[in-house]
Amino acid sequence: MGETTIPIFPCRSIETTWEFYRALGFEQASWQTRPNPYLSVRRGDIVLQFYGWKKHDPATSMHMCYVVTTDVDTLFESFRTNLKQALGRIPTRGLPRLSSLKDMSYGVRQFLITDPDGIQLRIGQPISDNLEHSPIPQERVAKALHMAALLGDSKEDYPAAAKILDHLLASDAPVS
Repeated sequence: MGETTIPIFPCRSIETTWEFYRALGFEQASWQTRPNPYLSVRRGDIVLQFYGWKKHDPATSMHMCYVVTTDVDTLFESFRTNLKQALGRIPTRGLPRLSSLKDMSYGVRQFLITDPDGIQLRIGQPISDNLEHSPIPQERVAKALHMAALLGDSKEDYPAAAKILDHLLASDAPVS
Protein backbone atom coordinates (compact mmCIF):
# COMPACT_ATOMS: atom_id res chain seq x y z
CA MET A 1 0.00 0.00 0.00
CA GLY A 2 1.36 3.44 -0.85
CA GLU A 3 0.15 6.78 0.38
CA THR A 4 0.92 10.31 -0.71
CA THR A 5 0.15 13.51 1.15
CA ILE A 6 -0.53 16.65 -0.87
CA PRO A 7 -1.01 19.81 1.18
CA ILE A 8 -3.56 22.38 0.02
CA PHE A 9 -2.66 25.91 1.12
CA PRO A 10 -4.48 29.25 0.95
CA CYS A 11 -3.09 32.04 -1.19
CA ARG A 12 -4.27 35.55 -1.97
CA SER A 13 -3.65 35.20 -5.69
CA ILE A 14 -3.02 32.05 -7.67
CA GLU A 15 -1.25 34.18 -10.29
CA THR A 16 1.29 35.54 -7.78
CA THR A 17 1.70 32.10 -6.23
CA TRP A 18 2.31 30.56 -9.64
CA GLU A 19 4.94 33.18 -10.49
CA PHE A 20 6.84 32.40 -7.27
CA TYR A 21 6.79 28.63 -7.65
CA ARG A 22 7.56 28.84 -11.37
CA ALA A 23 10.64 30.89 -10.47
CA LEU A 24 11.71 28.04 -8.14
CA GLY A 25 11.47 25.56 -11.01
CA PHE A 26 8.03 24.04 -10.42
CA GLU A 27 5.72 23.03 -13.26
CA GLN A 28 2.05 23.89 -13.34
CA ALA A 29 0.00 20.70 -12.89
CA SER A 30 -3.46 22.26 -12.72
CA TRP A 31 -4.98 25.74 -12.97
CA GLN A 32 -8.53 26.90 -12.39
CA THR A 33 -9.91 30.42 -12.07
CA ARG A 34 -13.65 29.66 -11.84
CA PRO A 35 -15.71 28.86 -9.94
CA ASN A 36 -12.93 28.75 -7.32
CA PRO A 37 -9.31 29.81 -7.88
CA TYR A 38 -7.06 26.75 -7.64
CA LEU A 39 -3.46 25.92 -8.55
CA SER A 40 -1.41 22.73 -8.36
CA VAL A 41 2.37 22.77 -8.86
CA ARG A 42 4.91 19.98 -9.12
CA ARG A 43 8.67 19.66 -8.96
CA GLY A 44 9.75 16.04 -9.10
CA ASP A 45 7.82 14.28 -6.34
CA ILE A 46 6.92 17.53 -4.55
CA VAL A 47 3.28 18.42 -5.22
CA LEU A 48 1.65 21.48 -3.65
CA GLN A 49 -1.87 22.76 -4.16
CA PHE A 50 -3.31 26.21 -3.48
CA TYR A 51 -6.77 27.70 -3.32
CA GLY A 52 -7.46 31.39 -3.71
CA TRP A 53 -8.64 33.15 -0.56
CA LYS A 54 -8.46 36.94 -0.65
CA LYS A 55 -8.81 37.17 3.16
CA HIS A 56 -5.63 35.13 3.74
CA ASP A 57 -3.14 37.16 5.80
CA PRO A 58 0.49 36.17 5.09
CA ALA A 59 1.68 37.97 8.25
CA THR A 60 -0.30 35.59 10.45
CA SER A 61 0.09 32.44 8.34
CA MET A 62 1.12 29.37 10.27
CA HIS A 63 0.86 26.99 7.31
CA MET A 64 3.85 24.76 6.72
CA CYS A 65 4.90 21.47 5.24
CA TYR A 66 8.04 19.33 5.67
CA VAL A 67 9.61 17.99 2.49
CA VAL A 68 12.09 15.13 2.90
CA THR A 69 14.66 14.83 0.14
CA THR A 70 17.72 12.72 -0.61
CA ASP A 71 19.73 15.70 -1.91
CA VAL A 72 19.01 18.83 0.14
CA ASP A 73 22.18 20.61 -0.99
CA THR A 74 21.25 20.45 -4.68
CA LEU A 75 17.66 21.54 -4.02
CA PHE A 76 18.86 24.44 -1.85
CA GLU A 77 21.32 25.64 -4.51
CA SER A 78 18.66 25.35 -7.21
CA PHE A 79 16.13 27.42 -5.21
CA ARG A 80 18.83 29.93 -4.27
CA THR A 81 19.98 30.37 -7.88
CA ASN A 82 16.42 30.56 -9.24
CA LEU A 83 15.36 33.18 -6.66
CA LYS A 84 18.41 35.30 -7.37
CA GLN A 85 17.68 35.14 -11.09
CA ALA A 86 13.96 35.93 -10.69
CA LEU A 87 14.22 38.59 -7.97
CA GLY A 88 17.71 39.94 -8.52
CA ARG A 89 18.61 38.98 -4.94
CA ILE A 90 18.23 36.18 -2.42
CA PRO A 91 15.55 37.29 0.06
CA THR A 92 16.45 36.42 3.65
CA ARG A 93 13.86 38.59 5.45
CA GLY A 94 10.23 39.40 4.88
CA LEU A 95 8.16 37.53 2.32
CA PRO A 96 9.28 35.62 0.38
CA ARG A 97 12.47 34.46 2.10
CA LEU A 98 15.05 31.68 2.05
CA SER A 99 16.96 30.61 5.15
CA SER A 100 20.47 29.24 5.20
CA LEU A 101 21.16 25.53 4.92
CA LYS A 102 21.98 24.10 8.37
CA ASP A 103 22.70 20.84 10.13
CA MET A 104 20.16 20.62 12.93
CA SER A 105 20.70 19.05 16.35
CA TYR A 106 18.00 16.47 15.58
CA GLY A 107 19.94 14.80 12.76
CA VAL A 108 18.59 16.65 9.72
CA ARG A 109 20.27 19.01 7.26
CA GLN A 110 17.59 21.51 6.28
CA PHE A 111 16.56 24.92 5.00
CA LEU A 112 13.31 26.85 5.08
CA ILE A 113 11.67 28.66 2.21
CA THR A 114 8.65 30.88 2.79
CA ASP A 115 6.51 32.02 -0.12
CA PRO A 116 4.81 35.43 -0.60
CA ASP A 117 1.75 34.15 1.30
CA GLY A 118 3.72 33.08 4.36
CA ILE A 119 3.55 29.37 3.51
CA GLN A 120 6.71 27.74 4.83
CA LEU A 121 8.34 24.68 3.31
CA ARG A 122 10.90 23.02 5.57
CA ILE A 123 13.11 20.97 3.30
CA GLY A 124 15.49 18.49 4.83
CA GLN A 125 17.56 15.38 4.51
CA PRO A 126 18.31 13.00 7.38
CA ILE A 127 22.04 12.98 8.18
CA SER A 128 21.84 10.72 11.23
CA ASP A 129 20.07 7.58 12.33
CA ASN A 130 19.00 9.43 15.48
CA LEU A 131 16.31 12.01 14.66
CA GLU A 132 15.50 12.78 18.30
CA HIS A 133 15.53 16.35 19.51
CA SER A 134 18.28 17.11 21.99
CA PRO A 135 16.93 17.33 25.53
CA ILE A 136 16.30 20.85 26.80
CA PRO A 137 19.17 21.77 29.14
CA GLN A 138 18.20 22.52 32.71
CA GLU A 139 20.99 24.99 33.52
CA ARG A 140 19.71 28.58 33.12
CA VAL A 141 22.22 29.90 30.56
CA ALA A 142 22.31 26.71 28.48
CA LYS A 143 18.52 26.58 28.48
CA ALA A 144 18.24 30.22 27.32
CA LEU A 145 20.76 29.61 24.51
CA HIS A 146 18.97 26.42 23.49
CA MET A 147 15.54 28.11 23.36
CA ALA A 148 16.90 31.15 21.47
CA ALA A 149 18.57 28.86 18.92
CA LEU A 150 15.31 26.94 18.43
CA LEU A 151 13.35 30.14 17.84
CA GLY A 152 15.92 31.37 15.34
CA ASP A 153 16.51 28.10 13.49
CA SER A 154 13.01 26.65 13.46
CA LYS A 155 10.69 29.65 13.47
CA GLU A 156 13.01 32.34 12.11
CA ASP A 157 11.72 34.45 15.02
CA TYR A 158 14.90 36.39 15.71
CA PRO A 159 13.20 39.13 17.78
CA ALA A 160 11.84 36.50 20.19
CA ALA A 161 15.25 34.80 20.33
CA ALA A 162 16.89 38.15 21.10
CA LYS A 163 14.30 38.82 23.82
CA ILE A 164 15.28 35.57 25.57
CA LEU A 165 18.96 36.51 25.42
CA ASP A 166 18.27 40.09 26.53
CA HIS A 167 16.33 38.77 29.51
CA LEU A 168 19.23 36.46 30.40
CA LEU A 169 21.78 39.28 30.19
CA ALA A 170 19.61 41.72 32.13
CA SER A 171 19.15 39.28 35.00
CA ASP A 172 21.01 39.90 38.25
CA ALA A 173 21.67 36.18 38.59
CA PRO A 174 25.28 35.19 37.97
CA VAL A 175 26.03 33.70 34.57
CA SER A 176 27.87 30.51 35.43
